[in-house]
Amino acid sequence: MPWIYLILAIAGEVVGTTALKASDGFTRLGPSLLVILGYGFAFYLLAQVLRTIPLGITYAIWSGVGVAAVTLIGWVVYGQRLDLPAILGIGLIVAGVLVLNIWSGATH
Repeated sequence: MPWIYLILAIAGEVVGTTALKASDGFTRLGPSLLVILGYGFAFYLLAQVLRTIPLGITYAIWSGVGVAAVTLIGWVVYGQRLDLPAILGIGLIVAGVLVLNIWSGATH
């Protein structure tokens, strides 16, 4: 169950961060409320995950997957450009998350 909570926490953080851009500096009510709800949901679930999965591993996965997802949303939704170094950097982040999950004994 903690892995499901972690996935949901990542989704909440991604929603909150994406809504932060859409809130236009908290001048738009709907996106601003979504920021608060998204981050609140994410941090609640993250706290639950930390009861089982080690802090460093949890944070590495949460932040790494979140960065990759938000970057892709920025590219698709907001038309932000990704140059080769950005794409390579995101690939390295994703590779690091995969290494942690597939080969590291620290996740158990």
